[in-house]
Amino acid sequence: MRIITGKLKGRIIPIPKTDQLRPTSDRTKEGMFSVIAARRYFDDTEILDLFAGSGNLGFEAISRGSQHVTFVDNNSEHINHINKLAETFSVSDQISTVVSDIESYLEKRTKKFDIIFADPPYDYHYMEQMVENILTSNWLNSDGWFILEHDKRHDFRNHKNCVFSKPYGRTVVAIFTESGEF
Repeated sequence: MRIITGKLKGRIIPIPKTDQLRPTSDRTKEGMFSVIAARRYFDDTEILDLFAGSGNLGFEAISRGSQHVTFVDNNSEHINHINKLAETFSVSDQISTVVSDIESYLEKRTKKFDIIFADPPYDYHYMEQMVENILTSNWLNSDGWFILEHDKRHDFRNHKNCVFSKPYGRTVVAIFTESGEF
């Protein structure tokens, strides 16, 4: 995988060999970031990357101007990989990492974010609860977005806070806002 654009454009993001990842495809990432870029700026944003895996989404956000990304993953190998990549890309001062399962992390709100990315396993048992928790527990700034990748077995198009939903092959990208406005 490569970073699409920005200050880190073209840098390669290797995938940790843990057999626990389903990295966001380049097509899906490009589509997702095009939707974001058409409606908002990344400059000085605070990002939360849940199920961070390789760090693909968070590093793309940093490349486009995000001030800081918090990466959360329950696998310490993934977090170690992200920390090493941050050093390689000379952006260690723009990241923080947390080894935690997502349910536990979301129980302890630390601050608000401009954008929250979540790319859970397709069979993630806490999917609907995670959406509600993020939207009702003050995780987002007033104009913040929660961007969820999921499969077609879940359908959030009729959720009152879902403002965008588009399939990219097997993956669906849904965007939620607290206000339900885009």
